[in-house]
Amino acid sequence: MITRTRLAAGACALLAALTAGLAFPSGAAAGEPTGEDAPKVDLVLDVSGSMRTRDIDGGTRMAAAKQAFNEVLDATPEEVELGIRTLGADYPGDDRERGCKDTARLYPVGPLDRTEAKTAVATLSPTGWTPIGPALLAAADDLEGGAGSKRIVLISDGEDTCAPLDPCEVAREIAAKGIGLTIDTLGLVPNAKMRQQLSCIAEATGGTYTSVEHTDELTDRVNQLVDRAADPVVTPVATEGAGSCAKAPTLESGLYTDREEFGRERWYRVDVLPGQELRASVSVGADRAVAPSYGVLLRAVTVHGREIVRGEAAGDGRTDVISTGLRYPKAEREGTDGEDGDKPAAETVCLQVTHSFAAASGVKSTPGLPLELTVDVVEGPGDADDVAAFGLGRGWWLLGVLVLVGFLAGLLWGWLSRWRFAVWRTN
Repeated sequence: MITRTRLAAGACALLAALTAGLAFPSGAAAGEPTGEDAPKVDLVLDVSGSMRTRDIDGGTRMAAAKQAFNEVLDATPEEVELGIRTLGADYPGDDRERGCKDTARLYPVGPLDRTEAKTAVATLSPTGWTPIGPALLAAADDLEGGAGSKRIVLISDGEDTCAPLDPCEVAREIAAKGIGLTIDTLGLVPNAKMRQQLSCIAEATGGTYTSVEHTDELTDRVNQLVDRAADPVVTPVATEGAGSCAKAPTLESGLYTDREEFGRERWYRVDVLPGQELRASVSVGADRAVAPSYGVLLRAVTVHGREIVRGEAAGDGRTDVISTGLRYPKAEREGTDGEDGDKPAAETVCLQVTHSFAAASGVKSTPGLPLELTVDVVEGPGDADDVAAFGLGRGWWLLGVLVLVGFLAGLLWGWLSRWRFAVWRTN
């Protein structure tokens, strides 16, 4: 009985996998991956006095960081331009003003000389303060220029000691520039306050936060982040929506970023030809404290204000990003070509983005919340077999194949069962 159950489960799993592969083919991205400019990574290392603490695999936090850096430098892909910046590495005194300026470029962002970079890392000794905010601003300048991916990897064992320059606000300012820079953070043996601060920095730019308590964890995670920078990416294009459709920018297929203030709306225009389909989606992120109930609305309307289709979603505070999307197929019309062979006129579709996020008490309302808009104009369904039939579309033939396979499998299973029963009776 157990053998039969396993065989049946295996057959069902195989059929499910085949069904998923056939029914959900992978789609093409709206934009094209960049690759003309080399990806850049700036490793920002905390070298403050607390890095002398011995609580990582029997050694100091500084020793763990040095070992991890040496292994990361050996494994860095050739195409990645890598740099190293320090914070708290040079000033050992008590002067707060000097201590909060203590950030330096240890190795410039560029083609990697592994021997030179390792030699520079070997000279580091835990020294001073923890000026995370100033270090992030300087690292963003290190990565300036070029259209390739840009990533800051911040490794720290404590929260910033140079307030009121809040590093979380610094990260939001960097994100507001629309330069496509991501900040990932790693906390060495973190406490609750440090975890909250490093998480906020990462979330502001779409990065990740990781808690680290062992040397191999630090090495593996930094390697992953450096490798991720080398992956082909679609770089969003910064745009600025208008307050009305009449003044809105016209967008082509691609990925766009913008900022939308609380209580406002953003408008964009897209031209759609007969026989094409507009596919659009929007994501709005809460990069600061907001009220726990919110929503986002994406509408497609005509230039005269008539709504064509809408997409909407609501949140309850469990996530800081909310997304929705819509599709609008424009039908092919007979006789759209002119007598002289002119192309049919395109319809201008107005996309309206609104959200109901509300800033928490005492939280700055500017700049607006970051939004990411995807626009894709593709060839619409034209043939009869492309059109949905009772909600199944092309799934009809797949359903028929599954019914036939099930019927044949049932006959085979019945025959095997009778044969086994006959053998049992004979014996």
